[in-house]
Amino acid sequence: MTSAAYPLLGSPMKIGPKTARNRIWMTAHATLLVKDHLFTDAHVAYYAARAKGGAAVITMEAMAAHPTTQPYKGKAFAFDPRMVPEYRKLADAVHGHGTLLLSQPWHRGRQTGSVTNGLPVWAPSAVPCGVYREMPHVMTGKDIAEIIAGYRLSARISREGGLDGVEVHGMSHGYLLNQFLSPATNHRTDAYGGSLEDRMRIVIEILEATREETGPDMIVGMRLNSDDGHEGGLGPDDWAEIAARFEATGMIDYISLSHGTYINRMLIYPTSPERHGFQLDATARVKSALKLPVVGVGRITRPDEAEGYLADGKCDFVGMARALISDPRWGAKAMSGEAKRIRPCVGANWCMSTIFAQAPVGCIHNPAAGRELEIDEDNVAPAETPRRVAVVGGGPAGLRAAWTAARRGHAVTLLEARDTLGGQVRFWEKAESRRELVAVADWLIDRLAEEDVCIRTGIRADATVLDGFDAVVVATGSAGLKHGWTMLRPEKWNGPPLPGAELPHVFSYTALLETEPDIGRRAVLFDTMGGRQGAVTAEYLARRGAEVTFVTQLGQPSPDLASSRDWGKVHGMLRKLGVRFMVDRELAEITEETVSVRDHYTGEVETLTGIDTVAMVVGNEARDALYHALVDRAGPDCHLIGDAMAPRRVSDAIREGEQVARRL
Repeated sequence: MTSAAYPLLGSPMKIGPKTARNRIWMTAHATLLVKDHLFTDAHVAYYAARAKGGAAVITMEAMAAHPTTQPYKGKAFAFDPRMVPEYRKLADAVHGHGTLLLSQPWHRGRQTGSVTNGLPVWAPSAVPCGVYREMPHVMTGKDIAEIIAGYRLSARISREGGLDGVEVHGMSHGYLLNQFLSPATNHRTDAYGGSLEDRMRIVIEILEATREETGPDMIVGMRLNSDDGHEGGLGPDDWAEIAARFEATGMIDYISLSHGTYINRMLIYPTSPERHGFQLDATARVKSALKLPVVGVGRITRPDEAEGYLADGKCDFVGMARALISDPRWGAKAMSGEAKRIRPCVGANWCMSTIFAQAPVGCIHNPAAGRELEIDEDNVAPAETPRRVAVVGGGPAGLRAAWTAARRGHAVTLLEARDTLGGQVRFWEKAESRRELVAVADWLIDRLAEEDVCIRTGIRADATVLDGFDAVVVATGSAGLKHGWTMLRPEKWNGPPLPGAELPHVFSYTALLETEPDIGRRAVLFDTMGGRQGAVTAEYLARRGAEVTFVTQLGQPSPDLASSRDWGKVHGMLRKLGVRFMVDRELAEITEETVSVRDHYTGEVETLTGIDTVAMVVGNEARDALYHALVDRAGPDCHLIGDAMAPRRVSDAIREGEQVARRL
């Protein structure tokens, strides 16, 4: 179906011997749904949901073309013959929706480690990766032949498995073939180094092997960079020449373009507030040298953006990964005039954080992502007995619970003590870098508006207010603590606060962001949690004009941001705002104008003077009093979810809201 609003996005296009039904291309990304290096039924459900939802082409996650590339156990082996029946199941599932399915054999080269498989890291030259910091083995001619054979076998298995094509990967994101192509990482003096022709040799030989195995009836494509994004790397003009040379071989049917290497991973999968479409100017430069179809990527999240990039000729297909993790029905909604109902990718990179934790892919506000066998958001079973349900709390947990409960046919009343809905998500509006994430709450609020839900704000619920309901969902959230102790001193956690912590210019971060008091000229932020809260609060204080000292007992500020891959980006932003970091420190005392900090290892105390505001990020306290007041007496069926159960993450709150609503 072609949408009148998005005629280019909905139009078909040939890719070599096959035709894509529209221009929506789901690009490859890790899922960690792999078991024993094979795809699973969870993969079938995951990809089928995106095919049903409108993606015309799906490139499955990168799969190892050789045993030496195994960054973690949950990595599929493209060279394993056992993959043939798994491919067939996947192909049958997506072909039923008219979607093309491609494999993506690849090798990480130096950008991996040897811990998982016990094998040395292979690379063209002995240049270690800045992330893994492991010295690689310099590949011999025999090793190169093994890699080429691995790509050949991967293509053969793809054909036997009934796939539509193979996307040869490794030329982008700093992986093995990128390392051969770039003079920054290829210092060889043999036939695979030196001139561009020689640096391209291994890729040409892989393409030859791949095409020999696929024959003329399958698609063969390539994933290239359009900009490496680092000094000494390949830029758009270099990649335009390389892409044109690959096209001239006649062995490929399309080129998919991206950015970055592990020297700057925020060019690969940037978080908010990176501008949407940030890669497409470089993509357009490479495309200008080609006749083949080009797939463009780079934080494309909305159909109007996608249509604009196609109309401007910057790409021929719109490649998306995170947007389709967030909403698998992105394409169907765009084509049916329901673009406003698309759940937006907000650039939180929770999908990256789940992979970092060795958990299956997830989304900050799509609880079904990676769990399609458990949750079908489009098919909510009606309640056997409709009930009068009160949801107390209008944060993410309460909003999700109210929406799903209403869709099941319950008579839902949502009660919120504040005048606005959204809970602590609304605090993100206070930090410029996080404003986009407020869409997590706004999307749920818009969905509630489509249902028959009674919403009452400015109501502090108690047992009297809740009288007459059959079930109550308590989603009252949490409040920041300000006692001033770290978890290294558990004996003090529930005792008297740190001396001075009760002074009026000392705030928990939630109280600070909610009340927005006068903060004066100099502020101290004390963060023991190491997550996003400290960085957001420091940014808020700095943008309001305060000189901020960020104190933490940890070895670096906000280390948890390593999982979303943007800790460097955030640290750089805070440093540009003038934030000063003091690590390995704990608070010793607060007075009306000073803050004393103690070195955690030496015991040395330093006093900061002229301090006007102190903000604490030392954990949160669950607001669960209402639940305990209700559950200990005869009354409605009562449930506790989200931060009111235990202060955690937005994704936990939304998932629990969905789960409890399905149990009602």
